[in-house]
Order: sequence, then structure tokens, then C-alpha cells
Amino acid sequence: MLNIILFGPPGSGKGTQAEKMIEKYGILHISTGDLFRYEMGNNTPLGLKAKEYMAKGELVPDEVTIGMLENKVNANPDAQGIIFDGFPRTIPQAEALDVFLKEKNTEVTLLLALDVPEEELTKRLLKRGESSGRADDRDESIIKNRIQVYKSETSQVFDYYNQVGKSVSIHGVGTIDEIFESISEAIDQACC
Repeated sequence: MLNIILFGPPGSGKGTQAEKMIEKYGILHISTGDLFRYEMGNNTPLGLKAKEYMAKGELVPDEVTIGMLENKVNANPDAQGIIFDGFPRTIPQAEALDVFLKEKNTEVTLLLALDVPEEELTKRLLKRGESSGRADDRDESIIKNRIQVYKSETSQVFDYYNQVGKSVSIHGVGTIDEIFESISEAIDQACC
């Protein structure tokens, strides 16, 4: 089973590359943002619990996020693999993911981190903000803060998987196909 953690700051092209990975490798894409929207929108028990914390301005505890992720994985027993997008963001989440996958007799195959210089990310997000209407893509100070949060949250998870030889940094500047070629090479090396 091919299990890939896909990392990249806002504007790095994760969504675009995930679509290409789904097409080539036939694996399930799980975005934590989509999971939250689904669970809360459908008022599931976990969605209601997440809403409680968010209403108080608190972070949703790991066990709630992990529960949502486990529900999604368990609802797709025939998946040939999974792209974990936006998860894990902390060492405890990475450890919980490892335990969950081990229970399913599988493991994380690879962590792919799209590496894009901050100036390029800012340029991409400002451009995206012109067409998307997203307020957080139109304010440079918010963009810079989002990039810093990404760096501080995810660098420790990159290092965690790097200790066991599973982290790969992908140069995220170039054409979509050039970047995907680098991603494909890393995946093919890791699983074949």
C-alpha cells in the first residue's frame, strides 16, 4: 500500500500535484481541511466535538482530528494507498498515524515536501487571491504568517520521518509536469 504524506506551504502546488498523483497511482486523497468541512457540515459526532472547540477559539484536539482521519480511511477499505494532505502536523499526530497504519499492516511510505522559496509563494498566493476572492490570499502579512506557521509546524514532522529515511524534499518551482516528474521519481524509488 502506497501511503504518502504531502507537505507544502500554502501556494506550493499541493492540490495540483495531488490530482496528478491520484491519476497516476490511483490512490485516495485525504485533506484534513476537507475532512473537517465534511464532518462539521454533516454534524457527525466528531464534527460536533470539533465545532465545540472551534466555537471557544481553541485548537481541535489531536484525537478528534485523528478520529476523522480514521473514519475516512476505514470508509475506503479498497484504497490502493493514501495521500495524507495537511496531516500529520505534529510529532504526536505522526506517532498516532504510524500506530493506526501499523494496525492496518501498512506504514507511511514517503513524506514529500514541496520546497518553494517564500518570495515565490507570496507571488503565487497574491495572484491566486486576485481570482479566488480569498481574503487570506490577498493580504501579504497574512500570507507571510501562514508560511511561518507552516514552517514551524511541519519541520519537526519532516525531521521525524527523515530519521527513518522517508522524507524527500522536492524542488517546487518549474512547470507542473517537471515538478510531478520529480515527485514520481521519488515515489517510484521508495516503493519499487
